Amino acid sequence: IIIFLYTHNLTLPYNFFQTLFHLNYTLSLTSPSWPAHNDCYYHGYVEGDPESLVALSTCLGGLQGILQTNDLVYEIEPKRRSTTSEHLIYKVDSEETQLPPMRCGVTDEEIAQQLKFPESVNFTLMQSGYEGWWTHRRILELAVVVDHYRYLHHQSNTTAVQYEVLLVANKVNNFLSSLDVDVVLMGIEVWTEKNPIKIDNIVDLLEEFCIWKQTSFNSRLPHDVAHLFVKHSYGITLGIAFIGTVCNFTYNCGVESLMYNNLYMVAYTMIHEIGHNFGMLHDGPTCTCGHKTCVMFPGISGTTRFSNCSYASFINTTASQNCMYISSNTGNIFTLARCGNNVIEEGEECDCGALHLCINDPCCESNCILKPGAACASGLCCKDCQILPTGEVCRQEENDCDLPEWCNGTSYHCPEDVYVQNGVPCKGGGYCYEKRCNNREEQCRNIFGKEAKSANQSCYTEMNTRGDRFGNCGLMNASYVKCNNSDTLCGRVQCENVTELPLLRDHSTVHWTQFNDITCWGTDYHFGMTIPDIGDVRDGTECGEERVCIQRKCVHRSLLVNNCSLKTCNLKGVCNNRQHCHCNYKWDPPFCLKRGHGGSIDSGPPP
Repeated sequence: IIIFLYTHNLTLPYNFFQTLFHLNYTLSLTSPSWPAHNDCYYHGYVEGDPESLVALSTCLGGLQGILQTNDLVYEIEPKRRSTTSEHLIYKVDSEETQLPPMRCGVTDEEIAQQLKFPESVNFTLMQSGYEGWWTHRRILELAVVVDHYRYLHHQSNTTAVQYEVLLVANKVNNFLSSLDVDVVLMGIEVWTEKNPIKIDNIVDLLEEFCIWKQTSFNSRLPHDVAHLFVKHSYGITLGIAFIGTVCNFTYNCGVESLMYNNLYMVAYTMIHEIGHNFGMLHDGPTCTCGHKTCVMFPGISGTTRFSNCSYASFINTTASQNCMYISSNTGNIFTLARCGNNVIEEGEECDCGALHLCINDPCCESNCILKPGAACASGLCCKDCQILPTGEVCRQEENDCDLPEWCNGTSYHCPEDVYVQNGVPCKGGGYCYEKRCNNREEQCRNIFGKEAKSANQSCYTEMNTRGDRFGNCGLMNASYVKCNNSDTLCGRVQCENVTELPLLRDHSTVHWTQFNDITCWGTDYHFGMTIPDIGDVRDGTECGEERVCIQRKCVHRSLLVNNCSLKTCNLKGVCNNRQHCHCNYKWDPPFCLKRGHGGSIDSGPPP
């Protein structure tokens, strides 16, 4: 079997929450102790089977994870005490498995108590098919609590407990990608001394855990759902959760039973129970996903595909919940510096990445030390393991609003990218802003072809004061904001003279509106889309004499004026975004007063 893998950044907040729950009910806040490398979690697929799924980790050396293909699931783990890096691969839930068939603890009676059937069923029955569902990107902030007996199962080793949770979270994140949901693991709490609640009955435990969470946990950690891992057998029941309660801070919880070390079973149970939190019911006879069974089948099966019924319930639930929007924590990836991650960090001369990449690297050893005779191994000012001479251009200017950079002869780094100061006029009547020269005419041509042009002011007023997905001044809490009359040129771009329609990606819509013998063309964009928005008027676009669009508002250009000006540069240069002069050829920085070679104190010395 040949598998293709790509690195997946398991997202953790930088201030990752981890507590140990003690006997006297005090909490200890500790730092993560697992090897949280950013490049040791992988997702992928099996060659020849695009519907296959692979989720692996190499954080502790060797491969550990799952491989699913043709409705068969295999778990992979390193063989203990092997001196030749051997691995064990075994089939999960095969016919030879001696365990009884396991299932979810959510019963029809409990569903009836939690849901109003007419509303849910009617919505589900209107859906048909399982392909072509247009989901919207959501962020699920997940918290995990581990009970005392699971802690003892790992010989009271909190690192082992934490790593187990990370492996499960990686698998869950992979499974939920089909819903366009990214998982952010907000924190882990381990009950190291005793369980503060009774765990004998799983139905009672779910209620008790929710009560405990509300009084002892919610205020300490923000989360959309919280799940409890317990080492206790409940017969054939593996898990239970409340239905449609994601972001309901009282009942947004679930429980999973972890009796064994089969982490695939744990991950599958967890996505099933999270599915209940998302409002999904157990699949009935009209539910289909193209496989014999789907994720929300009451019993544990080998598929990771959601049915048409599950998609319908998920969309219905999340559309009514004011949560799971883009998380402020997604950019804070917790990483641990180490040699071999292809990033040069403190104490390293170079880093060529994995061992097989270092074998053919002419400049860098696998221990992150430069090879004999090499002065560098990477960077825009490094060539053939040597630093480029002074004045060698390392970054050309991209447009009228950009500036070039040159090597300084001593560093393999190209100077930081600098560009023309915001607010400087550029071609087409626009203004430079964040390295771009934006104008509506060019934007219409880029969308609708070379004959298109920006529409009449009346189009902008008519469309952008509607406050819908075709005309607005942005999104606030997933609701469209109507443009004020003074800001209509800064909402969504409106075009005319359209002779060709663009070839857009799925989930995109072109619209045309006609009124008073005027035709307006534009595109839509709505919450949850993960493709770039080509139809919003760019910041820096002109919206009147001496006025410019900034964050969907038409403001006076003076708001962009800084201390640096053409006079500062002796009329022989232009100000850059650091408010330093970038001098013309034959004039030297910092103020372009003396004869020289040009450039700025930020750009490196030109030739």
